[in-house]
Amino acid sequence: MSGHMSAMLLERAGQPLRPARVPRPTTHPGEVTLRVSACGICRTDLHIVDGELPDPKLPLVLGHEIVGTVVAVAPGIEGFPEGARVGVPWLGWTCGTCGFCLSGRENLCERARFTGYHRDGGYAEYVSANARFCFPLPPMYSDAQLAPLLCAGLIGYRSLRAAGDPERLGIYGFGAAAHLICQVARFEGRKVFAFTRPGDQQGQTFARELGAVWAGGSADPSPEPLDAAIIFAPAGELVPRALRAIAKGGVVVCAGIHMSQIPSFPYEILWGERTLRSVANLTRSDGEEFFRLLHHVPLHVEVEALPLAEANQGLERVRAGLVRGAIVLLPPGLSQPP
Repeated sequence: MSGHMSAMLLERAGQPLRPARVPRPTTHPGEVTLRVSACGICRTDLHIVDGELPDPKLPLVLGHEIVGTVVAVAPGIEGFPEGARVGVPWLGWTCGTCGFCLSGRENLCERARFTGYHRDGGYAEYVSANARFCFPLPPMYSDAQLAPLLCAGLIGYRSLRAAGDPERLGIYGFGAAAHLICQVARFEGRKVFAFTRPGDQQGQTFARELGAVWAGGSADPSPEPLDAAIIFAPAGELVPRALRAIAKGGVVVCAGIHMSQIPSFPYEILWGERTLRSVANLTRSDGEEFFRLLHHVPLHVEVEALPLAEANQGLERVRAGLVRGAIVLLPPGLSQPP
């Protein structure tokens, strides 16, 4: 492809994104190129902007919750014909030969490359992606609804599986991932307890609307002992709180790629065979399982669409927790969610 496109560029950590005209991406061997129709804003994008994740490609086009239409295909690529609707997630490439890759843990590959971090992402009109790490998408959701599923949904799904088989599940931080995984957990018959920012009555109401049996502030004690808790908020002080809320043998899952410092805590709240673990990235198997599940779980995906040019405003709203569900960016020419 030739020509130029609109994009929002990160040129230096700590600075706002800059609107720019940049060359359209080239379709290299093994890749497909998409015309972007929707790209979700993820909190990970904020961690990159703020310099909390080291060594991003600069200048960088952020965005790893990408839905688009195939416009170019490298020779030999099958399964993604021109015109197909395709999703591009955070995991953009792995080596396929290291011990992690060979043991089904490609999410831990030391040489992995990530979309919107090591390679340009979807805050633009076009994006190229390695075809091996793209997903065909289920037909029952719009492009805008599908976008947050490609990270908030996938990381949330991996986190829910890491939590085991809890009857009583606590969710700390009720943003994009939580509002999706709350519904999956309820579909599976689990009781969900939602912990939001203190005083966030709107978020607590939203959680109850989606099936949570209880919703309160993150500093509030749980009304019942929990079997597991997932921490989506990047706040280290929530770890001791969640450990205190779970019963013996329970699991606390830290779902974010970055978290503020975890304060020291007494061993007694970990004792009793409680487990504290993290979730890192995702695998293609996670995506395949999750998108199959969507044929059975009728998810309500709450999205608010913004023009691509308003990416900075969207990022700040995510930072402030002023989002009900997820924010999705639409490229120029798309004023309504497709």
